[in-house]
Amino acid sequence: MLKLKQCNIIFNSLVKVTCLICMLVQCKSYAQDIEPRRWSSMPLGTNVIGAGFSHVFGNIEFDPVLQAEDASVTVNSLAFQYVRPFKIGNKQARIDVLLPVSSAKWEGLLNGEARSISRTGLADPRLRLSINFIGPKAMTIKEMQEFMKDNPTYTTVGASVAISFPFGQYYGDKLLNLGSNTFVFRPQIGMTHNWSSWSYELSTSVFIYTNNNDFYIDQTKKQKPLFAIQTHLTKQFKHRIWTTLSFGYGLGGNSIVNRQHKDDERGNFLGGLSAGMPIFKKQAIKIAYGTTLTLKDIGANTNGFILGWSTMF
Repeated sequence: MLKLKQCNIIFNSLVKVTCLICMLVQCKSYAQDIEPRRWSSMPLGTNVIGAGFSHVFGNIEFDPVLQAEDASVTVNSLAFQYVRPFKIGNKQARIDVLLPVSSAKWEGLLNGEARSISRTGLADPRLRLSINFIGPKAMTIKEMQEFMKDNPTYTTVGASVAISFPFGQYYGDKLLNLGSNTFVFRPQIGMTHNWSSWSYELSTSVFIYTNNNDFYIDQTKKQKPLFAIQTHLTKQFKHRIWTTLSFGYGLGGNSIVNRQHKDDERGNFLGGLSAGMPIFKKQAIKIAYGTTLTLKDIGANTNGFILGWSTMF
């Protein structure tokens, strides 16, 4: 029984790395994801690394001024992630590092002529620091076993700040890029309620963008904050198999180019379904499907599939 509980804790920790469902890569330098189990506790003294491959495809609605029609995009990405928990006082904290590499191809009609553009290289990496200020304290595996035994129902509340760095591939004379050439700060607050084999999660965040002073031939682009919310419902089954149903929504992010306000507010709905299972004692895999739907005149409608792997040491 003790070994089984240890395996469950180990596997739940691995889930945290393999749970990224969907990330958009668009010409508007905008990224939004839906990531379940963000606030679940991890045992101290562990390290988790993971890798995931994603295939995203769909249609893009550009600003009519660009005279681009019938545009589509296909993005293949390989992302590497490292997660390490630690404690601040007696609170559970953790650091996440995400390094994505992408290959994207855009196709469509430009001024009535068929065109295609491809980019391959590094996308913007992300660093995130989070802390749970309500819920289980920072614990070792043995302490976590006792807590879970005594508390089958509990709630965790946490906060985090993520920074995306402008290290991705970027060309100042191109409109379509993998990198954004801007820092993106993302404060987030959220909660997870666990009961029996179920858990429910709700998170809110805001994306804050610095100026892009090298936007398309020496222009300056400012972008207003984008507000986002996401929710997840997770079910645990026998043999440490799990599934999660996820939804998200983002609104805002209007841009200003050389003091000219653009009518390009984002309004995006995101949905996802993911499932995972162990393959060895300290390794796990996950598969996921994600979709995005723009509710505005400018945006993207995409579908995507992800295969993820992670291990703990």
